[in-house]
Amino acid sequence: MAKIRVLTIDDSALMRQVLAELLSKDPAIEVIGSAPDPYVAREKIKALNPDVLTLDVEMPKMDGLTFLEKLMRGRPTPVIMVSSLTESGCQTTLRALELGAIDFITKPKLDLREGMNHIAQDLIAKIKAAATASVRPATAAASGTARPAALNSAMIKTTDMIIAIGSSTGGTEAVKDVLQVLPPNTPPVLITQHMPEKFTKTWADRMNQLCRISVKEAEDGDSVLPGHALVAPGNYHMTLVRNGARYSVRINQNEPVNRHRPSVDVMFDSVAQYAGGNAVGVILTGMGGDGARGLLRMKEAGAYTIAQDEASCVVFGMPREAIKLGAADIVRPLDDIASAILTHVTRA
Repeated sequence: MAKIRVLTIDDSALMRQVLAELLSKDPAIEVIGSAPDPYVAREKIKALNPDVLTLDVEMPKMDGLTFLEKLMRGRPTPVIMVSSLTESGCQTTLRALELGAIDFITKPKLDLREGMNHIAQDLIAKIKAAATASVRPATAAASGTARPAALNSAMIKTTDMIIAIGSSTGGTEAVKDVLQVLPPNTPPVLITQHMPEKFTKTWADRMNQLCRISVKEAEDGDSVLPGHALVAPGNYHMTLVRNGARYSVRINQNEPVNRHRPSVDVMFDSVAQYAGGNAVGVILTGMGGDGARGLLRMKEAGAYTIAQDEASCVVFGMPREAIKLGAADIVRPLDDIASAILTHVTRA
């Protein structure tokens, strides 16, 4: 089997060296070169034809976003962004995902070599997922224009229905595509997207600007209300609880599940327990299998369950595992999922 050919682009010579050392330890990956800036990178991409790029957000001569936008227009290539945990770094990284980057890693705050060693397994997994991912350059949706509602909002009746959505790689854009279609009186939405701390709040705030429903990063004890979506905070699990007729969420730092915190399985399990058949479960693009068993438990509890189809996924890992388990009532392209949710809600 051919190795995954990786080109690293970073203005830090130490970072380029560390990335080469870490990635070269995996027998499936070959680091074919590096570049200190986008201009050198452009020539090396032409000459070496890499399968995957790692790209620093902040670089001299041309910033990472400008280079990414040009790359996706002229030569779409799977890209893993190398980001910082600053507020501006979060915003820039989310914009990179809108422009077509597959995923990102965060730079360690202190010792670079030790910190990168700590996340090496995650980085390698993302490189491998990127190599088989469907590259999707930015569309008009990335401009921030809201999409029209799939159904007339007057058709939706007030119910105790809960909509639970889980996603990972490619999910920031997939979830946005779903949420932008939902009308203001949509039943409550819970979202678990694999993402680090700080990024979830920045992303939720961005979704709140683009959607008709309100979107926020969840806080412990938040009420679950129609027309509102709650996003599991990075590094915290989010679970649904019920007290009489009132739904709310709890936030905790219990052990990671499927190596993830937040975990989609944790959220889906709680929705199966407390909402039962009065719920819709949706599993979207992402690597790995987190959420597959939880979606099955939701289906067994009577919930209506939806999986994104392979053709519209950036990475078909999580939906594939759910479908293999028989956890999905229906499998739909991304563009049809909001309509499928609302059609079920109006009939419930």
